[in-house]
Amino acid sequence: MGKEKKRVAMRVHGKVHGVFFRVSTVEKAEELGLTGFVQNERDGTVYMEAEGAPEALQKLEQWAHEGPKRARVEKVEVEEKEELNGFGKFEQRR
Repeated sequence: MGKEKKRVAMRVHGKVHGVFFRVSTVEKAEELGLTGFVQNERDGTVYMEAEGAPEALQKLEQWAHEGPKRARVEKVEVEEKEELNGFGKFEQRR
């Protein structure tokens, strides 16, 4: 397994506010050794950026399609970013 890191942005649509989505995302990202952030958006989506091993990012994306127990995910948009940001940890924002 190489040292290659990637950065992705994900926007999760559905019933994702008020269901502990951000807290659960932080837990999952830390478990996978990823850095970045997750935040609620005014349009009702959850937005996250994550950096780390491609395999770990893929696992986070798979998890995001389900989310925590009370979430009802309708769609996950994923965009690979060109450059790494160098996040120090994975954190919850607003």
